[in-house]
Parts: sequence; structure tokens; C-alpha cells
Amino acid sequence: MQLLSILGASALLLAPVFAQTFTNCNPLNTTCPEDPALGINHTFVFNTSTTVTDSFNITAGAITYGANGAEFTVAKKGDSPTIESQFYIFFGSVSVIMKAATGQGIISSIVLESDDLDEVDWEFMGGNSTHAETNYFGKGNTTSFDRAFYYPVSSNVQENFHNYTTLWTSEQLQWFIDGELVRTLPYAAANNGNNYPQTPMTVRMGIWAGGDPGNSNGTIEWAGGLTDYSKGPYTMYVQSATVNDFSTGKAYEYSDHSGSWQSIKIITGNSTVAQTIAAAAVPHLSLAQKFQALPSSTKLAIYGGGGAAGALLLFAIIFSCIRQRRKGRQERDAYNAKVEAEREQAYRDQMELREKGLGGWDNNEYATQGDDALGGWGGSYVPTAQKPGNGPPVPKLPGSVTVNEVPSRTNSPAIPRAADPVSRMQSPQLASPTPQSPRNWNGGNQGGLIQNAGNAYSGGYGGSTNILRSPSFPLSPQVPPQRGYPGGYNNGGYARF
Repeated sequence: MQLLSILGASALLLAPVFAQTFTNCNPLNTTCPEDPALGINHTFVFNTSTTVTDSFNITAGAITYGANGAEFTVAKKGDSPTIESQFYIFFGSVSVIMKAATGQGIISSIVLESDDLDEVDWEFMGGNSTHAETNYFGKGNTTSFDRAFYYPVSSNVQENFHNYTTLWTSEQLQWFIDGELVRTLPYAAANNGNNYPQTPMTVRMGIWAGGDPGNSNGTIEWAGGLTDYSKGPYTMYVQSATVNDFSTGKAYEYSDHSGSWQSIKIITGNSTVAQTIAAAAVPHLSLAQKFQALPSSTKLAIYGGGGAAGALLLFAIIFSCIRQRRKGRQERDAYNAKVEAEREQAYRDQMELREKGLGGWDNNEYATQGDDALGGWGGSYVPTAQKPGNGPPVPKLPGSVTVNEVPSRTNSPAIPRAADPVSRMQSPQLASPTPQSPRNWNGGNQGGLIQNAGNAYSGGYGGSTNILRSPSFPLSPQVPPQRGYPGGYNNGGYARF
């Protein structure tokens, strides 16, 4: 291919081969940007456009994809679909599985190319289905054309896929067909190393029409004759390319303009190109597929971890239930204690009422007030004067007044005694009063408390003690109930009910 470099400038511009053999910056003449390194060994499978767009640049034409991989097709004049890697390798190996295109004058090629035009080639002529050509160039030197060699292939190169491998080190170059070594180029054999390819290279693959009528006669003759586009299209198929970079780093840099491999500086670090390629090359598997791909020991560990996680979850649920039950029990106990306290308080209130007596009977009040503390339903009454210190003193009568008779309420035979008290819960049994003759009014202007006025409590109706007086009069049921009228029906309002 480097044969075309000796053609005139106009011929070079027209030759499609320059889609594969060119440089954007030659470090032998100027300082060029560093070259991004691959830094790994990776197999590129050309079954989708993602592989090309993520790892290669399409420098000419268009690429399609089918059952046989990437398809590079020449259908008309000027077609030369070509790809170039986005990375460089600094010594390494490249293995491409491909099927060459048919067609007289059609060239299928695999090229390793450096910025200073070091080059290693595989080339296949469309008019030759049995041989593969190997070639090399150093620093673009085209002073001789004796470096190309042709080797027979075990089967038709245009009908079958074959593995074409280049193994490149600083000591020698080797070419393999289907794993069989067919050629070796020692370093010194290339003009004492001056023409030996030894600088970082990209990987390029493509197809072009060397037999195009517009090319020089020498190019058409080398390509095997004129190309007849009417018999096309002509397609080269590439299934995969395994590329191994023998150096590790993130980039390569020319430290001078000598172009020797010793002048190449390896910049250490992680290759961003490798990271991108690796991320794009990993298939997107489902969780089930990822799990199935795990080793058995890892699966067992996952099972064990899952069981432990399940046990922890179950323990957490049980603990939460126990905690909730305990909280509920505490709330229930607090509620029961509150209810019990309320019951206790209610019982104390009942006992206090009981101590006071039904209807407000207060024993302490009874001790000082007597029957009045019972609403008039008491038993034996002990006068307050007989209990010193209990209640106010008994009022004294005026000195000018004497009372001949002060009847005792406790000694009256008609008054119920303490021995047989009247229950508050039952109505007293009353009898009709005994008729009696009218009595004369003997009262005075001192409320009946006049000398010789008779019973002081009779309200002026005192006299003989042999006549029954209210409230000892038994009453018939027809007698209206007494209302506590101060002047009462009987005895000045001293009725007991």
C-alpha cells in the first residue's frame, strides 16, 4: 500500500488508500498531542454499531451490520468505508477474524499505522482468493518495494472466515494465519532497525478499489486489474478484533523527533479509553442472568445472607409485636389503675357518707346538736349542757321569771324513746286524737314564760299535766300533714314531722 506514496501529489489525493494511510500530526517534524492508550486486552465484536461508535472512528464511507458482522462495501466509484481505533497500542498483538471481498481490483486490508507513518499490513486482492499479502513500512520510507510477501491460505479467503494475527514487539514482527506462523521480521532485518515499525499505532480496517480507472497503471496492476463496479457490490466482512496492548498506562508521548521506541514516554494512570470500552463491551444482563453467572460458592453465600436477612427481619417483626404488646399491657395496667383509684375514691366517698349517716347524718354533729342533727328523727338526746365543752351553753331564764313545770321530752310517755327509735324510712303510726274540753288562754306577752302560766312550751295552752298535748296527740290519717307552721296546729309548731 505504501507503494502509492511514490505517486504524484494529484494521484495521492485521488487514491482511496489514503483513507487508511495518513497522519494528522507527524511527531518527526513537530510536537504532537499525546496518544491515548488502550492499556488492556480486549475483544471487539462487530455485531452492532455501538462497538464501532464507542471504540472507533469512521474515517470514510459507511458501515452496516448483519449476520456476518460489520460490512464494508464498495458499490460505486469512490466508496472506501474505513474505521480507525480511538486508541493506540505500544507493542502488542492484533487478531482479526474476517472474510475478504471479491471483485477484481478490490483491496480488503488490516493496517496498523502510527503518527510518524510506521506501518504493518494485511492485504487481500479481490482477484486472488487463495493468498494473503503481508507488508511493512518504517517512517513512510517507500524507496523500495521488495517488502511485500504473499502466503497461501488453507481455504478460499473470500468464502471463509480466517484469523489473521500480527504479533509485534520491540525485537520482531510476526504474522499468523489461523494460528500458524507464516512470517517473521527481526528488528535488525528492517534496515538495521531504521525501517522497523516501533512507535504507538492505531488499528484500521477498510476496503477500497485499487483497480479504479482513475488510479495509476502501477496501482491498477498491483491491485490485479481494473474494477468493474457493475458486477458489485463488493463486501468485506469483519466479525471481531482482539487487540492486546503490551504497555499499561493512560497515554503515549513522543519525547523527541527521533521516532525510536526508546523515545516513547508512557504516561502512567488509568486509561479512560479502556474504561469506556470496557463499560460498553459488558452485556446488560438481567438480575436472573447475573445470578446464574455467579460461582456456586457465591450463590451459597447469597442464600446464607438472604436467610440471615430473613431471620433478622422475622426477629424484628417479633420484637416489634412483643414491644407493642408490652406497651398495650402497660397502657391497660395504667387504665386499670386509674379505674381502681376512681373506685377507691368512690368507696371512700360512700364511707364518708355512711359515717355521716343516710340523708346527711353526721355523728359529730349529732353529738353536739342532738335530734336536730337528724332532721327531727333522732333517738335519745343528751342535752348539750350535760356535755361540757360540746356546743354553746344552755340559755338561762330571766331572774324575774320562774317556771313551775318544764316537761322532759325524753320522759313523756307519748314520745318515742331511744330504746325504740322511729325509722326514717317508715311513716309514723298515728291515731285519732282524744276529744277534750277547750282550755282558757293563759299566755302572756313573754311567749308563755310567765309565772304560773302552766307549761312553758304549750304556747299558752298549758295547765294540767294530765291532759295530753301536741305533739303527743295521736292524729288520724285524715288530719292534714303538718308543715312546720310556727304557730302550728298543736303546741306552737313543735310537731316532730
